[in-house]
Amino acid sequence: MSGETVPGLRREAIGLREVLFQSITAMAPAAAVAASIPSGAAFAGGSLPLSVLIALVACLFTASCVAELARQLPAAGSVATYAAQGLHPAVGFLVGWGYVFVEALVPPLLLLQLGFTTAGTLHQEWSSYPDDLWWPWSLAGAAVIAVAGYFGVRASARFGTVLGVFEVLVFVVFALWLIVKAGGDNTWSVFGTSHTAEGYQGISGVFAGSVYTVLAFAGFEAAAPLAEETKDPRRTMHRAVLGAALAIGLVYVLTTYAMTVYFGPDRFAGFGASGAASWEGVARASFGLFWVLVFLAVVNSTIANANACATVSTRTAFALGRIRVFPQLFARVHPRHRSPVAGVAVQCAVALAAMLGLGFSYDPVTAFLLLATVIVTVVIGVYIVVNLACAGYFLRRRRELLKPVRHLLFPLFGIVAFVPALLTAAGLPVFDFVSELTAPVSYAGPVVGAWMFAGVVVLIFLLRRHPGRIAETARVHLDENPTPDPRQSGAVQS
Repeated sequence: MSGETVPGLRREAIGLREVLFQSITAMAPAAAVAASIPSGAAFAGGSLPLSVLIALVACLFTASCVAELARQLPAAGSVATYAAQGLHPAVGFLVGWGYVFVEALVPPLLLLQLGFTTAGTLHQEWSSYPDDLWWPWSLAGAAVIAVAGYFGVRASARFGTVLGVFEVLVFVVFALWLIVKAGGDNTWSVFGTSHTAEGYQGISGVFAGSVYTVLAFAGFEAAAPLAEETKDPRRTMHRAVLGAALAIGLVYVLTTYAMTVYFGPDRFAGFGASGAASWEGVARASFGLFWVLVFLAVVNSTIANANACATVSTRTAFALGRIRVFPQLFARVHPRHRSPVAGVAVQCAVALAAMLGLGFSYDPVTAFLLLATVIVTVVIGVYIVVNLACAGYFLRRRRELLKPVRHLLFPLFGIVAFVPALLTAAGLPVFDFVSELTAPVSYAGPVVGAWMFAGVVVLIFLLRRHPGRIAETARVHLDENPTPDPRQSGAVQS
């Protein structure tokens, strides 16, 4: 697109701290610790800390690939640009098509969780509060996220930083408290295979648990779409993606170890996301009002995650709108805040429609499970493609920088780690620990298939009528002269 006149995002608006917490909050550590990771206890039992450690190592392979590509290709298109450069622009378009779709569904997913978590807790404390009155809390969360998005990346990123610090701090402090209270029950045996659940003895139970805990790491790449708004993006993106995956992975290991030794490794197979055998249940029973902080950390995590992923979806849509494979409406930015206001408005509308439509058609928990299955299935598929793109990019375009271990072996390990997680998320019973999905959660597969089929149709149309637009999926705009900030140049935006 020669002579491009679309004003860009604000350059150098944020630094390492903000983009680091963009990835951290997108991983939703509090919600993952309290809800996602305990799902692996049914298989790994008291050996769940080992499962989390294995998942951390596995995810670091893909995080390394994303970080390497982010350093070479700092672009708002992020994973779409990586796939276009490393494999083919058509693949890049399809990755962007799928990625912007599922990232747009993350806010309604988290707003549903915010609603039913808050309503359920209030009902538990005051029985007069209806446990199905979830939607006012979800609407309040949607308003907060929309305002943060409107005021631009500085506002949303700094808001995410504050929320991220709070949720991590609460669970780290609680974990250390549990370790102290466990006293002589602290043991390194939880990093072995002797405490796995019945029917899943030995390494098979640990592996099954790790597949479920891998899903808690999704989101570590969320810093990448902020590259064009970040100071020293080539260095900052690399550090943020790897730093988030490693730091939060270690938090997962610490918190899971702490609860396992406190609760008891040999009965940990019964630990879950709710009830007495849960993080909130243990806090209620043993630590007085500390459960309120645990509850607030989980609620905080839903808002922070929704905010981070709204930023991802609007930036990815901006990048695709800028090259006109999406409507140019998505490339429109606010003249003062330089936020993609049209994308923020569409994101808000999608969030409200999906949240209220699915929440009232089924119930908020069922709607949450359906959206989660759609999201995780596509995101893990994107991770697998990005691993391939890393190898392809350094083999095809930057052979002089090729490091066989980092750019070939790590992508292979990343793919191997995520294929079982993909099959698990999709409910394909290839392994004996994978349960086949039931309706309406099983509708996730057809929903993903229909969206990607529509993407193929759009791709064919663009290749025939506007092939140059697909080619521009690989374009790295940050390497070009930036559009001046109208406030600095004195120009008037129409």
